[in-house]
Amino acid sequence: MPRLWDISPPISPATPAFPGDTAYQQKWVAEIGPGCPVNVSAITMSPHLGAHADAPLHYGRGAAAIGAVDLDPFIGRCRVIHAIGKGLLITRSHLDHAIADLPPRVLVRTSATAPTEWSSRFSAFAPETIAWLASLGVRLVGIDVPSVDPAESKTLDSHMQLLEHDMRVLENLVLDEVDAGDYELIALPLKLTQACASPVRAVLRSLS
Repeated sequence: MPRLWDISPPISPATPAFPGDTAYQQKWVAEIGPGCPVNVSAITMSPHLGAHADAPLHYGRGAAAIGAVDLDPFIGRCRVIHAIGKGLLITRSHLDHAIADLPPRVLVRTSATAPTEWSSRFSAFAPETIAWLASLGVRLVGIDVPSVDPAESKTLDSHMQLLEHDMRVLENLVLDEVDAGDYELIALPLKLTQACASPVRAVLRSLS
């Protein structure tokens, strides 16, 4: 049987959120007891919490909500590339050793272990790296940090490259146990018709 890697972090009130974003909250609106056969909860959270797919709407005025994007980029062959400890920006030089026969999905591991608390010091993509990957036919990029842009960025240059090249993106992946190489990615967003992002349960499956 093919092996599965769950590359989604757990989501709970302890899950780190981008400053100013909505943390996870849950309450019970019904509980099993006399006259009630079920437990029912209500949750409040940012759609950017945990592993998630940004919609073009997140960074483009009037662009598509996540429920309107094509699902094809979120499922299929992908390549995991390690670029651990390479500084605050991932450049072409950190990835070009692994581009032979590149599939249309690329996930980049930048840290040895997934963060368990918020830190603004994480490795993001240089915008020219996004443009270069697009030129190689990449349709989706993923990364193991909260954003493809630096935490303090106001211009979101890498997000703008995603918009220009009509690429999809996954953020906050957990790649701690994943070797560099090729896998099948399955990370489907919810069909949220007005949302700027969606949580995903991202998994990798071995190809043999």
